[in-house]
Formats: sequence, C-alpha cells, structure tokens
Amino acid sequence: MPYTLVSAATLGFDLVRLPAGRSVAEVLLTGLGAGAGGLGTLASAHPARGLSREERGTRAVRSRRAREMAANVPHVRGATAGIEGADRAAVLVAQLELGTIGDAPTLERLLREDVLGREHLAHGFLRDEEWAEATDVLADAALGYWAAGVLPPLVRRELTGAFDSVRDAGTVSLPAVGADLGPAAAELDDVLAALRALDDPGRALWRTAVEEGRADHRPWASAMHEASWAAHVSGRTRALAAVQLHAVQAFLDGGFDVHDGAAGVWNAVAGCVQGIAMSDLLDDRSLRVLRAPWERVAAGR
Repeated sequence: MPYTLVSAATLGFDLVRLPAGRSVAEVLLTGLGAGAGGLGTLASAHPARGLSREERGTRAVRSRRAREMAANVPHVRGATAGIEGADRAAVLVAQLELGTIGDAPTLERLLREDVLGREHLAHGFLRDEEWAEATDVLADAALGYWAAGVLPPLVRRELTGAFDSVRDAGTVSLPAVGADLGPAAAELDDVLAALRALDDPGRALWRTAVEEGRADHRPWASAMHEASWAAHVSGRTRALAAVQLHAVQAFLDGGFDVHDGAAGVWNAVAGCVQGIAMSDLLDDRSLRVLRAPWERVAAGR
C-alpha cells in the first residue's frame, strides 16, 4: 500500500509499531518543516562530499545493499484470508503486531516525492545539487530508522549518521504542532501534551474508550476520509500530516506499546487529532465520531 501525505494516519499506524518509528516521524517532520537554510545544512552533512569518484561508487554499492536489507522488514499480506469472525480479528491483530502495511521503497518515495516535492516552501531556493544532497540525507535516515529492527547496527548508523549529526547540533527544527491550522492548534497542543503525560490509569482509559467504540468502525473510516478530503481541498494536507507525525511521537512518549498500536488505540488517537485539526471544515456527525474516544477518556478521568 503506498503512503501519501493525505493518508498520514496510515503511515502513523506503521510507525507506532516499529522499533524506531518515533525517529522516522522526526525525520519526516524535519523534511516537512525545514527551510532553505535547514536543508542547506543537511546537504552540507552529506557523507559523499569530498569523496573521490571511486569512494562514491563504493558508498553507492553499500547504500543499495542497505536498501535491500531494509526490504526485510516484515509486511502484512493476506494474513486473514479464509478466516472469519472473532478468530479473524485476533489473527489480524497478531499479524499487525509483527508486520507493516507499507514498505521501505514506499517510505522513500513519500519522502522524495511528497515531503520534499514541488509544494515544499523551500523548493527553488537551493541549487539542484544541494536539494539532492539534503534529500539523500533525509531518505537515508528515514530508511535507517524504518528498518532499525532488521539492519545491523553499523549499517543503520551509516544511514542515519549524517542526519543525527545535524539534529544533535540543533541547527534544524521541527514544524510547530498545528501550523497553518488556526485556532485548532491550541487544542491539539493540549491533546498531545495529555498523551505524552499518560500513566497506567490514563492508558487504560484510552483502551476502554477504544473497546466502547468498536461498533463505530465504519463511521470512523468515513469520517477520516471526510477529514482527509477537507485537508486536501483546503490546501492543508502538509499541516495535517505534520499533526499526525507529532501524534506518533506523543503516542509513543505516552507509553503505548505495539499491541496498542495494532489493536485500535492508534486509530482512536489519529482520529481525534484529525477531527480536531479539521474541525472548522467537518460536518457535526464526522466530528463527533472522530472526537468520541477523547470525550470518553475525558469523562472517565
């Protein structure tokens, strides 16, 4: 399944179940929010700068092999074919704990063509070579973190090293939560802060809220589509994608685990932030469906 910025919640579904998914979100957020100066800094960290032609060739071979290894991240394909009812649901959750919907090539395409596509505000402010170098640094880092569970540590560090050095220096910042979303930004900040601060009882409230809302699955999917479409037609797709990536980080900072990600808690969180972010453009029914888990959690405190 291809990733797109329009369906960032689906990408988030995979990221919250990967060992280094939080770092993948950080790389993508950096790509979304970096200006020309930040991208220039990333370009200057490109590990091929200063290498001879032969050394560049050797590095290209290592990069290609690393990408071949990254393709070994388990993928969910037809896990529940021929299985019905409760057994099917249990098998699906078990498979989703072990595999992803998307894959490494799809992630790299998302970064190169969507995150750093022509709609990026810094496009045209860097020389083509610099843009390509910054893109390579971010693509390598995204893949290195995506496949951290299957790559040898030295290979992973080679992919992420340039990005890590720039991040650790603090010269490139992440976009603000809710940028370009107007009054929704304040409430989004509150929801994400509450997620980060969760304790055991707080996580239990979210799990209970998910169980109570199981019957709303089909209305939830329709409401998510409506919110994604609203973001697309209003030109706020990139801003909404940034919100979902911030939600990935808050979800993981709040202590939710792989099972929570697979069993519906991530979908509930993603729906809440999607509904809040697009609340000014959504119909009342869709907004109620998406906000319902957050309202149940608040009522249970």
